Parts: sequence; structure tokens; C-alpha cells
Amino acid sequence: MESGILTAVLLPAALGIIMLGLGLTLTVEDFKRVVQFPKAVFVGLFCQMLILPVVCFGIAKGFGLPPELAVGLMLLSASPGGATANLFSHLAHGDVALNITLTAVNTLLTLLTLPFIVNFSLLEFMGQGKVIPLQFGKVIQVFAIILVPVGIGMAIRAKNSAFAKKLERPVRILSAVVLVLVIAGAVIKEHARIVEFFRAVGLAALTFNVISMAIGYFLPLAIKLPRRQAIAIGMEIGVHNGTLAIAIASSPLLLNNSMMAIPPAIYSLIMFVTAGIFGFIVSRKKEDAPVPSTAS
Repeated sequence: MESGILTAVLLPAALGIIMLGLGLTLTVEDFKRVVQFPKAVFVGLFCQMLILPVVCFGIAKGFGLPPELAVGLMLLSASPGGATANLFSHLAHGDVALNITLTAVNTLLTLLTLPFIVNFSLLEFMGQGKVIPLQFGKVIQVFAIILVPVGIGMAIRAKNSAFAKKLERPVRILSAVVLVLVIAGAVIKEHARIVEFFRAVGLAALTFNVISMAIGYFLPLAIKLPRRQAIAIGMEIGVHNGTLAIAIASSPLLLNNSMMAIPPAIYSLIMFVTAGIFGFIVSRKKEDAPVPSTAS
């Protein structure tokens, strides 16, 4: 994708709109719910913040991904879930309230974890001389692009919930259109090598996606969390915000590398199929006995 008006202006603006849409779905109660479900939230964040980057790193190394594609996959592992994860969780009878809470907390933590993971990945896969620092200035940029629109969306929701609900659908549609356009832009930019990229990273992306959902679902079950919460966590860490990862990779304000956008783009296509299959399978299992709303 050429560095010009599209990447310098429209991409950051589009990312801001996407995060505004996320903010329109959040309330202060979503953050307070951490106290209500402390164990489930801790497990979800532990999987997202610690286990996934380690798993992703192992996959990138194991599949021998080219450096820029490896960084792109690691960038995806550092990105939070989003509205799509909430939708799949709802369809699979997961605990959507938990999804929303994890998304809210994850979005805040991303300001710290995403620059760290990306910087580590650049150093590890591309060498000291090719590191693109994500230090204080870049953290401020990520803050402005990610958290400020979320805050505006939450403020709109708090002041006029009816208006916020009216905005949710068009903003969601716009976000989907943006995802398609950004993926198309990355594909057009690298069209001569897209088949090569898919061969190089497709199986790695699929492996990462399936392992992510499996960890997110079976680990909570292993420590006796309700199945609805296990479904929610599985969806949250398996269905990433690919649009965010693609925009960060492509924006000249951040990484400015269209090749790094390829793994999130391919992952975004794969995850719709795998999440649908996963949701179909787990939704057919016997429901847990009802648990009080204050269960952790």
C-alpha cells in the first residue's frame, strides 16, 4: 500500500472510527465487571497477554516464517479481541458480558503490551539494525489512535445511549468495509507475491488460530470455570482484531510495512471459518448448570 493520503491520513482516521465503534459498545460497568468475574478475567488476560505471544513466537520460529511475516503474526498476537469475538461468542452461547469486559481491559493493556511485543519481534526477527522503535512517542500515537476514540465512544454512550445504539450499526458496517479495503490494499501492493505469502504464512496462521481457541477453551475448563466463560475466552483470544493489526502494520505513523499486514489479513479470513466451526461444536454440547451472576 503506497505511503500517501491513503496510509498517512485515511488509515489512521479509519482506525479511529473502528475504535470509536468499540467505545460505543462499552460502559464503565464493563470495567467494574472485573470484580464480578475476577478468576475468568485473570485467565482470559493471562492467555492473551502471556500464553499467546509465546505460542505465536514458537509457531513463527517453527514454520521458519520470513522476518516481516513473523513480525506481522506477532503483531496479531498482541492485538485484542473485538466486536467480532463478541458476536461469535453470542452465537455459541458464550458469556458475552465477559467478552465485553475482556475487550475493554485488553484495549487498555494493549497500550503497554503491543509496543513491547512488536519491538521484541522486530529485534528478534529483523535484527538490531532494523528495529523500528515503539518508544514514548509511538506509545502516545497508539494512545491517540486507539484509546481516545474508545473514550469518545464511551462518552457518547454514557450521555445518549439511544444515539450510541443508532451509531453502532453504521460504524460496524464501516469497520467491515475498512477491513476489506485495507486487506485489498495490502493484497494489491504485494499481489505478485500473494500466493507465495499464503503458502508461507497460511498454515502458520491457521495453526495459531486453532491453538489459540483450544487454549482459550480448554484451559478455563481445566480449572473448573463455567463452560459459557470458557467459550467466551476461547472466542476472545482466537478472534483477534485483525483490522487493528493491519492498520498498525500499514500506517506510516507506526510500522509502515504492507508485508507485515499480510499475516493479520490472512488470519482474518481464516478465523471466520474456524470460529464458526468452533462455535457450532461447543454450542451443541450440554449446557452447564446455571451459576450465580457473581461467579468468578
